[in-house]
Amino acid sequence: MTERLSSSRAWQRMLSGRRLDLLDPSPLDVELSDIAHGLARVARWNGQTVGDHAFSVAQHSLVVEEIFRRCAPSFCAADLQMALLHDAPEYVIGDMISPFKAVVGGGYKVVEKRLEAAIHLRFGLPPHPTTRLKAQIKKADSIAAYFEATELAGFTRAEAVKIFGQPRNLTVEMLPMEPMPAIEAQRKFSERFAQIESLRLSESPRKP
Repeated sequence: MTERLSSSRAWQRMLSGRRLDLLDPSPLDVELSDIAHGLARVARWNGQTVGDHAFSVAQHSLVVEEIFRRCAPSFCAADLQMALLHDAPEYVIGDMISPFKAVVGGGYKVVEKRLEAAIHLRFGLPPHPTTRLKAQIKKADSIAAYFEATELAGFTRAEAVKIFGQPRNLTVEMLPMEPMPAIEAQRKFSERFAQIESLRLSESPRKP
């Protein structure tokens, strides 16, 4: 049995041509084009949202980064990039709703953490956000989930407040909540990534 498991395929071929090992991912096999393409085609809420298009993880990531930027007391461009990439491992492992993640348990988290580290290192970021930054991103994620739940996924406001908390100083009109076609979400995710990379370069100290 052990022999059979060890010989099982644990990699995925990407459209870029890269072959990413899911159990031991290398930063060298991570490409932004694959991340943007994959996230734009992964549906939030298992696709149970209103509209002609799925609300993708790529669009969710844009919403979270927007909320983070508005709510975080202070941040640098690297923080913005980690906010944008907070769900990037899902381009490989998909998006599981929270109740199912709880059932699956620790194995999912181990794979997710390894992928997060590989993705961050590929783009010159720390392997994982600090505890403080992670909490700030999680807060933005919960606010995004509240608006997605009430605007797109059929939750009552009372249900959403109980699960995700009550957003403050933000309204749905401030956020790009209209579900986008996959190709548009992919393009906007890539464009925002490039904008933040430019900010990171401008923040980098110049060599004498």
